Amino acid sequence: MESPHDFRILIVEDEVIIVEDIKDTLIDLGYSVCATCYDSETAIDEIYRHKPDLVLLDINIRGQRDGIQVGQVIHDHHHVPFIYLTSHSDRDTLARAKQTRPRGYIVKPFKEADLISSIEIALHNHSEDLKRTQLTHEIVNKACHQPLSDREYEIFMDLIDGLNNRQIGERRFISVNTVKAHIKKIFDKMDVHDRVSAVRKVVAM
Repeated sequence: MESPHDFRILIVEDEVIIVEDIKDTLIDLGYSVCATCYDSETAIDEIYRHKPDLVLLDINIRGQRDGIQVGQVIHDHHHVPFIYLTSHSDRDTLARAKQTRPRGYIVKPFKEADLISSIEIALHNHSEDLKRTQLTHEIVNKACHQPLSDREYEIFMDLIDGLNNRQIGERRFISVNTVKAHIKKIFDKMDVHDRVSAVRKVVAM
């Protein structure tokens, strides 16, 4: 993963003291804070303007929308990971939050170590997801000495998703033995002997 200096973080939080504390922490660690916002309308405008790499999003903020509604806007219109910061951990709030697919959910008061580890995991997982969506058939074939068939490519992508043989068979409506035969051909064409080596070889392209 890139160094912290390569990532720009936008903070949405309506408590000034918390904003400044988070901002100072991130800057000390080498992250760039591209903007700080205290209300939902400004937050949405700044996300469009700055296109941050990550948003730290308080749920209880000023404005016409709460943080979860802002999270829904991010999910629907931006490919930007975000982490909720909140003093609420009740089931209703969690249920609403989960629908927006956040990369993390941190309950206040939180420790600096919890915030940093959540940010690093969110950025890493988002980076890996981007790599996965960019793995076209053509790119995968570059890691092979012989091109994969369409079915082999589909099964390789299932391996990327972490599916086992039974799950692949259920997804592709084929038997486990057929899955094993396809995987063997994939490994042969990539000159590898296991799933981890196959995935690493392609992701490293």
